[in-house]
Amino acid sequence: MDIKKEIRKLLKEKDAVLLAHNYQIDDIQEIADFTGDSLGLSIEASKVKNKTIVFCGVHFMAETAYILSPDKKVLLPEIEAGCPMADMVTAEGLREMKKKYPGVPVVCYVNSSAEVKAESDICCTSANAINVVKSLDSDRVIFVPDKNLGHYVSRFVDKEIILWEGFCPIHNRVTKKEILELKEKYPDAVVVVHPECPPDVIDIADHVCSTSGVYKYVKESDKKRFIIGTEEGVGYRLRKENPDKEFVFAYKGFQCKNMKKTTLRKVYDALIKEQYVITVDEEIRKKALKSIQKMLEVPRNF
Repeated sequence: MDIKKEIRKLLKEKDAVLLAHNYQIDDIQEIADFTGDSLGLSIEASKVKNKTIVFCGVHFMAETAYILSPDKKVLLPEIEAGCPMADMVTAEGLREMKKKYPGVPVVCYVNSSAEVKAESDICCTSANAINVVKSLDSDRVIFVPDKNLGHYVSRFVDKEIILWEGFCPIHNRVTKKEILELKEKYPDAVVVVHPECPPDVIDIADHVCSTSGVYKYVKESDKKRFIIGTEEGVGYRLRKENPDKEFVFAYKGFQCKNMKKTTLRKVYDALIKEQYVITVDEEIRKKALKSIQKMLEVPRNF
């Protein structure tokens, strides 16, 4: 069986669309209808006319798709694909924080549960976080859950950012020492990193951007070698679009294990069995939708 052809056939038969995050395995990105970052895929999820959305990503992303499109069936092929950073903040914990800072608006990174989004004033992604924080009429902002992204945003806004102590384990592993060693080994290389990386890594980067920003920056650059500080899944499109350029990742095995849990077989099974269906309680969905809609009104930075 040619599983890729079978998946494409099933997608057509079941009036389904296949969305894949940039960190998915190459084979899945190759056959997806849309690939992108959290923001890009959220927008696609709200626009598609298909009855079913097959979301190759992690749990919070499929939830976001359902929040935007409750009339569609949203399938997550790998039910165990979670996000450790999203798990670092709970709705209960956020409510406690809000009590400490009454009236302070909450900016919630899209890498969070529907319950946390429902407790927030506005969502953001790494592509629009600066503009989202700037859009708020307040001198102070609570930023959850990623302290590294929040710290990065604080460099560009004249506001106090109250940080939650969450982080992405795979981006947080990048060290200044590793980057400097790679720069020494490849002196002609340009360092491009994701804002989920630690502050001292951000300090020595040539360019900081979201995953979609990485593609744009590399494509437009006349440089030939890049040190990439984000998940290895972006390598598929980078190599495809820039066959004459070389990419070195910040450390060996820069992979999100949860993103790599989704396989072609699991996508096939999801379509055959129509599993695993992701839904959100209606009251929570409506509240979370407000914070997502507010985010979608703000232009992205990069």
